[in-house]
Amino acid sequence: MTSLDKPTEDTQDTEADDARAVTEAALFEAFGGVRGMVETVLPGLLFVTIFTLNNDLHMSAIAALAVSLVLVVVRLAMKDTVKHAFGGVFGVAFGVVFAMMTDNAKNFYLPGMLYTLGLAMAYIVTSLAGVPLIGLILGPVFKENLSWRTRNPGRKKAYTKASYAWGLILLGKSAILFPLYWWADTEQLGWVLVTLKIPPFLLAVWLTWVFLAKAPAPIDVFAEMEAAEKAEKAEAERAELEKAEREARDGGAAVEPAVDSTHSGRHRKG
Repeated sequence: MTSLDKPTEDTQDTEADDARAVTEAALFEAFGGVRGMVETVLPGLLFVTIFTLNNDLHMSAIAALAVSLVLVVVRLAMKDTVKHAFGGVFGVAFGVVFAMMTDNAKNFYLPGMLYTLGLAMAYIVTSLAGVPLIGLILGPVFKENLSWRTRNPGRKKAYTKASYAWGLILLGKSAILFPLYWWADTEQLGWVLVTLKIPPFLLAVWLTWVFLAKAPAPIDVFAEMEAAEKAEKAEAERAELEKAEREARDGGAAVEPAVDSTHSGRHRKG
């Protein structure tokens, strides 16, 4: 290896590290990070804990809904994004309503289970259709929007793999939970569901990171738009400057003959 090779390899390593760091930050933002996981787990954990202790559906449901609302208030007070907390509130609210209407505590978990199954199918179907869902989710986060569909085939391939991974992982989770819904009691279903909240999620996020870390860098369409706007503005300014210069030249050319005529008249008079 020559001395000229080392800086190039160091630069490539640095760019790869930067790409991985950007990918990690984007995934952290998109999926809520540690706080998002806590907000996902805590309401269900509180519900199954209280129900295990006293078999009181109403108290368990109210406690789960209350803690979901508290999490939203905390985010609002901190002026933080509330999309993950609001998602938790709606999920818990649907579960509470369904459980209360049927007077069956087990049905508290059913809306979330149906959502998981539907999401799994969405990941797989969109991948088959050539518009992988994970790309639609992460595209705006990476500031590439949908440019990966037509301009970045390597990135589209990575998004497709990641979407299939999410779909299959969520299908596997559903394959465990739905039989338990029919065969197990509320406590057993609840504890298994709480246990399966984080590990499958982390596995899917890790696989997404693996696929995207090896993919080409995203095309920053926002930077392209800004560059295009700057170029258009510079072109407009250049056109205005050329117009002003032409007008100045034309004005000067119109004045010179009049000056010459005056001088020639004086010369003849003399």
